[in-house]
Amino acid sequence: MPGDLFMVIDGNSLAHRAFHAIPALSTSKGVQTNAVYGFTTMLLKILDEKKPGLVAVCFDKGKITFRHDHYSDYKAHRKGTPDDLRPQFPLLKKLLETMRITILEEDGYEADDLIGALTTAAEKHNISSVIVTGDRDALQLVSPLTRVLLTKKGITELDEYDEGKVWEKYGISPEQLIDFKGLVGDASDNIPGVPGIGEKTASKLIKEYGSLEELIEKRNDLTGKIRAKMEEFREQALLSKKLATIIREIPVAQDMDRFRWQGPDYAELLALFSELEFKTLIRSILNRQGEGKKGKKGVAKNDFEVAGAGAYTVGYITIDDESSLKSAAAKIKDAAKIALALEGDRKSGLKAAALSIAGNIFLLPLEGGRGLSRAAALAWLKEICGDPDFRLLCHNAKEDMWRLKAEGIKLEGIFFDTMIAAYLLNPATSSRELTEVALEYLKIVLPSGIEAALPARAEAVRRLHGELSHGIEETGMDRLYYEVELPLVTVLAEMEMTGVKVDRDRLNEMSLELGEKIQSLSAAIHSMAGEEFNINSTKQLGYILFERLQLPVIKRTKTGYSTDAAVLEELAGSHEIVAQVLEHRQMVKLKSTYVDGFSPLIDPETGLLHTTFHQDVTATGRLSSAEPNLQNIPIKMEEGRKIRKVFLPRREGNIILSADYSQIELRILAHMSADPLLVEAFRKGEDIHARTASEVFGVRMEQVTREMRGRAKAVNFGIIYGISDFGLSRDIKVPRREAKLYIEGYFNRYRGVKNYIDRIVAEAREKGYVTTLLNRRRYLPDLFSSNHTVRSFGERTAMNTPIQGTAADIIKMAMVRIQREIVERGLATKMILQVHDELIFDVPLEEFEEMKELVKTRMENALALDVPLVVDMKAGQNWYEVKVIK
Repeated sequence: MPGDLFMVIDGNSLAHRAFHAIPALSTSKGVQTNAVYGFTTMLLKILDEKKPGLVAVCFDKGKITFRHDHYSDYKAHRKGTPDDLRPQFPLLKKLLETMRITILEEDGYEADDLIGALTTAAEKHNISSVIVTGDRDALQLVSPLTRVLLTKKGITELDEYDEGKVWEKYGISPEQLIDFKGLVGDASDNIPGVPGIGEKTASKLIKEYGSLEELIEKRNDLTGKIRAKMEEFREQALLSKKLATIIREIPVAQDMDRFRWQGPDYAELLALFSELEFKTLIRSILNRQGEGKKGKKGVAKNDFEVAGAGAYTVGYITIDDESSLKSAAAKIKDAAKIALALEGDRKSGLKAAALSIAGNIFLLPLEGGRGLSRAAALAWLKEICGDPDFRLLCHNAKEDMWRLKAEGIKLEGIFFDTMIAAYLLNPATSSRELTEVALEYLKIVLPSGIEAALPARAEAVRRLHGELSHGIEETGMDRLYYEVELPLVTVLAEMEMTGVKVDRDRLNEMSLELGEKIQSLSAAIHSMAGEEFNINSTKQLGYILFERLQLPVIKRTKTGYSTDAAVLEELAGSHEIVAQVLEHRQMVKLKSTYVDGFSPLIDPETGLLHTTFHQDVTATGRLSSAEPNLQNIPIKMEEGRKIRKVFLPRREGNIILSADYSQIELRILAHMSADPLLVEAFRKGEDIHARTASEVFGVRMEQVTREMRGRAKAVNFGIIYGISDFGLSRDIKVPRREAKLYIEGYFNRYRGVKNYIDRIVAEAREKGYVTTLLNRRRYLPDLFSSNHTVRSFGERTAMNTPIQGTAADIIKMAMVRIQREIVERGLATKMILQVHDELIFDVPLEEFEEMKELVKTRMENALALDVPLVVDMKAGQNWYEVKVIK
């Protein structure tokens, strides 16, 4: 044991330091974690650097200690533990348990006293110690065998103190620091000291007299004010020294072996990191494992690595000849469920497959070189994947469908998709990779490498099915999952594979047109500025606007003037150059992101754009698209709308059919709030914005002006998103007081809406989440933030999510039912795009009337509400030219 390093950590000090250094941080379910994250980051770093053989973490236990018996006002002015920090201490202790680090806390003592007892015991065993703390009181413990690591800045910098560093800082020895504290006191602990004696004087006196007691004994040798102060406050000085002295005689370290550190329980540690959503730390731990294995002779590069983590491995059978294939086929044939894991990509095809059933796991290599041909292996895989009677369990089945498509195989029997289930159970997590889902729900770390990983992945999917299906049932999302989200996987795959035809020639023309427009705008801007400059440079634009043209400064950043969109819009009336700059930005984005951005993404084999629809990204349940994003084409400006001209039917004679829900969110609000005026307006088919204007402005419907209707429309949609009077005043360009009157007028007339909003926010605070009509759940940790701005955002989210999420559920239901009928009727029509509340179809002319009726009927009857759902139908030769049809 001698020669080992004993690391003793002040748990309370580091927890507070981490809490104040790390911005507010919480899990997707609202658990505050910033102190735990900062503490953990610091702990792992120090353990890695110092490599101690023994470790202990000491905590205060309660506020009252023996020091209060001597001085009741001890620490009287110290603020209580912040509300957001207090619940993190149990998590910190759970972390330390998984790290297998000994925790010490004793009634009546502070962490400092326990630290003093431990380091004193260590010195008796000739063991070197290092104390990690943010409390300078610990410096009195410095000795030839004990050093202190003092937190200096945030959680990243530490100052190491030995005896020489203490002398250099204070001019006295470590053991004299308690005498020093007797004189200067400590405001943070409410230790009084001697009034009027500062650090320099105290250091000089203690250096000269050796101790506080000797100074008091010889106080008559002193002169002037110092003598008078020592005479008057000598008892207070002795009390202050007593309060500042760390007690070392506590029987907590008779057996030093109890602090021996064997390293973490990595499986438990990774599971806890997963629960706390510490993605960066998970990756760091797993990366350490990989780096450790690169050391010579299998020795890790550093001591803190995950060789002991025990990556999840399984026993499996490799199918490498006709005999093993026949045996596997017999077992698979009778399996109730088959979990599937594939290795490969969309273009190059499959490298291997793994299948897991109860009792057996199979690895099917597909790269040749074994006794089974690739053709035979693929043929067997096709029998399984192409048979809808098999119940297949997948993780990201849509991607599996793409991989199998490259081999000419269609995936038919999707029974469960663990990625989609994990998304429904917690939509706020940033990633649903199988490795992370397995870690969160099964507490296992999946290995890397095809042969090791693929069978483990298949088995993880099989086991996850049980866990996640139970969670779906418990949360009441059965209907949402099995009737909407799971069948939608196949619908989206079909849409992606179908692709969208684009007019390359028109794209090139638009690129040239926009390029000329940008050049023209640049010239105009430079002329107004009186010089040429980089319009895309925030710094140069700021100089032109706020120094050369002397426009009022709206907002500053750390690096200078802000020129963001909000600032420019506010400045729009100050100078004509601002409008030109805004338009320039819009044209540049249109050209680079959309017009020029589309061309490289056109598939060279199909000649089509194949966007990817993400089903597991948004917290509300809405779909998103990427590469390219076809949902965010800016259509409020004509140049943006024109981009839709390039989207054509896939063959001549076909028609683009567009079906768009009309005011679906307002209709859902009417249903959820049961507001009689709102419900009546929709049932009568009234112009809802004119009706709202009539109610808010107190005029008859026929007296509503265009301006009134426009303002009422802004209020209608603003209410759904919890708009403030400030936001409304900015949007409709009226004084804030006037905007406030509009909102108050709305709630006075639509009291059912006000009651609904109050109720939904109250229920969200009670439950911690909100749900849609189909029970889609979204957790709202922001509701419990101590920050007013964050909490207000949580309230707005609580108002909007049930409405926006239900709209997402409805259109998804419609998509599933429409696609099912297209297949059942054997139609050649293709659903090609979904853009928020709109569906786009590529329809052969001969199927147009049938599809028009099918789409309208299924969309308007997707979910029964107390008000009718209405769909606006349009058709045309391209997406831009679609016209309203009856």
